[in-house]
Amino acid sequence: MKPAAFTYHRAHDVADAVGLLSRLVEEGDEPKLIAGGQSLTPMMNFRLARPTALVDLGRLRRLPELRALRVDGDVLTIGALVTHREVERAADTLGPRFGVLSEAMRWVGHLPIRSRGTVAGSIVHGDATAEWCLLALLLDAVVVAEGPRGVREIPASEMFHGFYTTAVEPDEVVTQLRFTRGSRRAALTEFARRHGDFATVDVAAALERDEEGALVGRVVLGGVAPAPIRVAEAEDVLRGGRPGPELFAACADAASAAVDPPSDAAGSGAYRRRLVRTLVAQALEQAWAKGADR
Repeated sequence: MKPAAFTYHRAHDVADAVGLLSRLVEEGDEPKLIAGGQSLTPMMNFRLARPTALVDLGRLRRLPELRALRVDGDVLTIGALVTHREVERAADTLGPRFGVLSEAMRWVGHLPIRSRGTVAGSIVHGDATAEWCLLALLLDAVVVAEGPRGVREIPASEMFHGFYTTAVEPDEVVTQLRFTRGSRRAALTEFARRHGDFATVDVAAALERDEEGALVGRVVLGGVAPAPIRVAEAEDVLRGGRPGPELFAACADAASAAVDPPSDAAGSGAYRRRLVRTLVAQALEQAWAKGADR
């Protein structure tokens, strides 16, 4: 199929992109930004998305602030136009505290998609199974957006509102992402019918010790609700427990019992709950195996 008719605009810098978006919104258009286009273009071709205008950010790739990929102390900064593939190849830069980001990229589509798709584009797209959306919740990402009202910072916990709906306004441009909570013991795993397909269910988990040496953890699920979610019931099971298969199985059971997944062509709600149980246990085992102290 072909997309519905739209007007095409090309931005020269962030201010130009914001200005274009603001004018288009004021005129009653429904604009979308396009960078890698790996999510938006297929949806347009199937007419699942019908923006009346596109603002192309391709020329902004020359701007160093939008290509940043650096760790400053405890914070990782990723510029808006950094691709999945660049993160995949940046294991040395990311180090052990953010290494899960590099490792997780193998689940993102296929190599051509990873080579063009951008990290920020994936998060703003807001797919409930997108690996970056889960990782943003897991590692306390902050989305930095610039618009006509100035620059604002959106915590990942406030970012995802529902099906393909995020807190970014139609006249705002995301300029960078900051991951503020690294973890040496973190893992992401998922199930899809074929490698590169959208996940039926995916799980991100992290384990660490608090100041008193007690175990604490995070469990994030995708594919079980309109947006990715943290599961407090599962995290409560981990708190203060003794790491190992018994604890991880109990956490997986709690996660499975806490969700009410939808049924669709990819699987029933009951099937998704079984996947949650299996994948949560796997993610926790993989995460714990990365640590030195057992």
